Amino acid sequence: MTHKPQIKIPATYMRGGTSKGVFFRLKDLPEACQTPGEARDKLLLRVIGSPDPYQKQIDGMGGATSSTSKTVILAEPTQPDHDVDYLFGQVSIDKPFVDWSGNCGNLTAAVGAFAINSGFVAKDRIPENGTCTVRIWQANIRKTIVAHIPITNGEVQETGDFELDGVTFPAAEVQVEFMDPADGEGSMFPTGNLVDDLEVPGVGTLKATMINAGIPTIFVNAEDIGYKGTELQDDINSDPAALARFETIRAHGAVKMGLIQNIEEAANRQHTPKVAFVAKPSDYVSSSGKSIGAGDVDVLVRALSMGKLHHAMMGTAAVAIATASSVPGTLVNLAAGGGDRTHVTFGHPSGTLRVGAEAKEVDGQWTATKAIMSRSARVLMEGWVRVPGNTF
Repeated sequence: MTHKPQIKIPATYMRGGTSKGVFFRLKDLPEACQTPGEARDKLLLRVIGSPDPYQKQIDGMGGATSSTSKTVILAEPTQPDHDVDYLFGQVSIDKPFVDWSGNCGNLTAAVGAFAINSGFVAKDRIPENGTCTVRIWQANIRKTIVAHIPITNGEVQETGDFELDGVTFPAAEVQVEFMDPADGEGSMFPTGNLVDDLEVPGVGTLKATMINAGIPTIFVNAEDIGYKGTELQDDINSDPAALARFETIRAHGAVKMGLIQNIEEAANRQHTPKVAFVAKPSDYVSSSGKSIGAGDVDVLVRALSMGKLHHAMMGTAAVAIATASSVPGTLVNLAAGGGDRTHVTFGHPSGTLRVGAEAKEVDGQWTATKAIMSRSARVLMEGWVRVPGNTF
């Protein structure tokens, strides 16, 4: 039997925030994969090592978690006054599909550096020393993101002393601004309410704040579903019944938000919406053993991604948290003490994170103008990724 040899594709493996992913330039992909469709999806699935019934992704670059089963494609900008187009693909671990429905806020921190290193940013805009502003068009959600990348001796500065809970080693700080992060095609609160009664069969009727900012997110109160908001990954991920309940909540919330027509469609839209639960501040010990005091945070938040509790916090969900906290009356705002605020520090399983957000009410409609957070990023490996020649 004749088997086609492997092909190699230029790629870079990068960490951005608390995520990792394989980065490509669009023009480096095989011709059949340079346009959206089955060939591209098959390629990215094989690169990452999915679908894998063992859920380990041993035969690919994925790390068997939602945070490490990610791909990024960068291309020449399609919008004026931007440097690069950024397309994100969340690769399912055990199913044969790539979810293109949302952004990855964490990997956004790495997009700016990759854009500079790959020649997307004009050389006259890169200082010898200082900060390079990279204007990113997020093609999944059609939003502008601005990344501020530190530059030393004309090159991206990756090392530094900025510490990010959920990442073991320090690195250079990258400030990321999510401009107008609310969904531009509808209301930031798609139901028209800051808090809804969400009916979930088998669970009950839950108070829920459903918001489109950063990424569509459903927030519920921790105490309403039997939690304290101090839980770590194993407390949730080792409980199949709990995961099933969260998926049921997510599916019914997605229908109410108008993202899907019926709950069966949720199975093929794993990346969005996210589901999270909030609680008032309380002492707890993070996954690294770090003690978090109630006075260290404004609110506690735990969020699920791709069906599992996230080990820290998704960057896009952090935008949703900050934006919701800035609107008086949402569940996030109330758990944080209520009132007006322009930033929030929240506790997550790995520690804490501070995010700024600005929202305003115009003619009875709330809209977000900007969300800001600091992350870090660095290149882990660069060269070529290989896949069998009969992949697509």
